[in-house]
Amino acid sequence: MQWVYGRLAIIGVAMAATLLIGTLGFVLIDHFPVFDAFYMSLITIATVGYGEIHPLSQAGRVFNSFLIFFGVSIMFLAIGAVTQTVVKLELNEVFGKRRVKRMIDKLDKHYIVCGFGRVGRGAAAELRRSGAPFVVIDSDERRVESAVRAGMLAMLGDSTRDETLKEAGIDRARGLVAALATDADNLFLVLSAKTLNPAMSVSARAGEEEAEQKLRRVGADVVFRPYSIAGYRLAQALLRPQVSEFLDFTTQNIGLNVSIEQVAVGRDSEVAGKSLAEMQVRRELGVIVLAIRRASGAMEFNPPAGAVIAGGDCLIVMGEPDNLRNLEKLLAEAHA
Repeated sequence: MQWVYGRLAIIGVAMAATLLIGTLGFVLIDHFPVFDAFYMSLITIATVGYGEIHPLSQAGRVFNSFLIFFGVSIMFLAIGAVTQTVVKLELNEVFGKRRVKRMIDKLDKHYIVCGFGRVGRGAAAELRRSGAPFVVIDSDERRVESAVRAGMLAMLGDSTRDETLKEAGIDRARGLVAALATDADNLFLVLSAKTLNPAMSVSARAGEEEAEQKLRRVGADVVFRPYSIAGYRLAQALLRPQVSEFLDFTTQNIGLNVSIEQVAVGRDSEVAGKSLAEMQVRRELGVIVLAIRRASGAMEFNPPAGAVIAGGDCLIVMGEPDNLRNLEKLLAEAHA
């Protein structure tokens, strides 16, 4: 939008300068009163054809001739520029929506971030960092423009409406983040999303404890209360600063290029049935196994070297991104 404001500013300055020159010319040449000089300049540039409000001298008519030529030219240029700007804005809006729609139609197994406030921005940033495909929805045009400027795919719309969710490809989505401003909106959004795609994972933001329980009842898989979490982390930073620093280090990539990820073990993986000691994950790949979530749902924290992994398990691991990707490939490889 900056180019629009710039063009309008140039047009305004040109028109104001022409009126100023015309006013000064009539005052200095034929001694018109200031208002009469301004009015004479205005009707001359606008070509309304009212005639001379005071008789003009020979010099005044020569000046007025130049004023007509330059003033009318600037007026036509201004009208043309404004028309071109309006047409261009309309075309950009139409083709911009079509381009966004085409990009969304190509998405598959993507994520939908509903709401681009403080919580939504954080979720979108993490999805982007992880390289996951996603689309942002917000009803505020300024927030949508902010997401687009950040290089994200975003669309303007009301996330609580089924039509908007369908436009975002909810039937093909892998997950949804409900980060709208109110608990009521998030509750309605989760209900709609789970109705349209029951298999999709949904994480939601809740402000109150009662809302957290309701969100879980309507289908939210994970519910976070940002203010409660923030309070807990603030107390942690005072009571156990080293623990807090470690959590920041592992979850926000502060310092070394290390992160915590979950890596699924393929049903037909060639390492299924082997122990962690046999796999030599830490020595060969430089990855630390923090926990194993069994296919049954049980969580085994700090598993011993003799722990055997099976197809369908999920390893919670910590390491550098390249090492984690190598481990993911190893666990996904099927028997030859």
